[in-house]
This record gives sequence, C-alpha cells and structure tokens, in this order.
Amino acid sequence: MVSPVYIRPLLALLVIVAITGIATFVLRDGSRDSSTVRPASQQLPENIDVTLKKARFSEIQDGQVVWELAAERVDYDKVGDTAYLTDILMEFHRNRSQGKITASADSGEYSSTAKTVRLHGHVHVVTEEGASFNTSSIVYSGATAQFLTADPVTFRQKKINLTAVGMEYGVKSQKARFFSSVDASIVSR
Repeated sequence: MVSPVYIRPLLALLVIVAITGIATFVLRDGSRDSSTVRPASQQLPENIDVTLKKARFSEIQDGQVVWELAAERVDYDKVGDTAYLTDILMEFHRNRSQGKITASADSGEYSSTAKTVRLHGHVHVVTEEGASFNTSSIVYSGATAQFLTADPVTFRQKKINLTAVGMEYGVKSQKARFFSSVDASIVSR
C-alpha cells in the first residue's frame, strides 16, 4: 500500500501533467487553424466584390416575369456590373405567344446594363414543344429576345436531328435559324 504522504503529491503531479497536456493541445491546434484562415479580402479575386451562393436573377417587363435565372454560385463585380455565374438554370416563363423555355449551363456571365446572359459549358436549351439545342456557348440578348451562338449546335425535335455551325433562336417567335454546315436527318421511329 502506498503511504498517504505520497498520494497527495502524486495526484497534484497528475493534475499538472493533464492541464499542461490539454493546454499544449489547444494552443498547438489553435495556432495551426489560424494560419490557414485567410481574411475575407484575400479570399476573393481582385475584381470580385461579392460572392453569393444559390442566387436568383429575373427580368420583368410590363409587370410580367420574362425569365428567372438561378445559379449555385455568383461572383459579382459592381464596377463592371457583371455577375459571374456557376451551375446555371434559366427559365423563360410561358405566356400567350410562347411556351416555356429552359436553358442550363456550367458557367456564364450576366450583365444587367447590357441585358445579356452568356452561357458556357454544356449548354442545353429545351422548349416546351420538345425542341432541344446543345452547344458549348450561347448568348441571350434581352434587347432582341434571342439566343445566338457561332459554335457548333446539335438540334433535335421529334423526328429531326440537325447539326450546324452557328444559330439564332428567337424566344418570342420560337423559330431557329442555322448559319452554316447544316446537316439534317429525319429519324423514322
């Protein structure tokens, strides 16, 4: 049996060792975390003023919503009035003269002053009537209510498959015009 004279100093020594170990662990991990955290001003590129997650934009004309755009991430540049978008879904609402149109893309830019939306990467446009377009990039102009691309396009609607280089698509008229290297085929089903 251990003498009571030795128990108190042994307990005091164990408490001091435990406190020293905990303090060392906290100080060491705390200093490591603070070295990896950067101030907010250093996390954004120089030309970006604000970064948002799950943002929505819309255009309203004559009290009616023309389109809505949702993006998973938006980097906004106030000076240049440009929003840089990631993982985009853009929907044109149905009205008396047109059916619903949906466009999706990996990334893009939105300029509210120029009223343009540029879509890049796996651009996919689908109309309510069943037409679909695939291209690598396309620009929507709010001034003309048209999509425009100079890139190769794949178009499909019902039994028609078409490839071309360059296209313009009127949102209000829902008519497409293809520019060059047009190759179309009718698929029998």
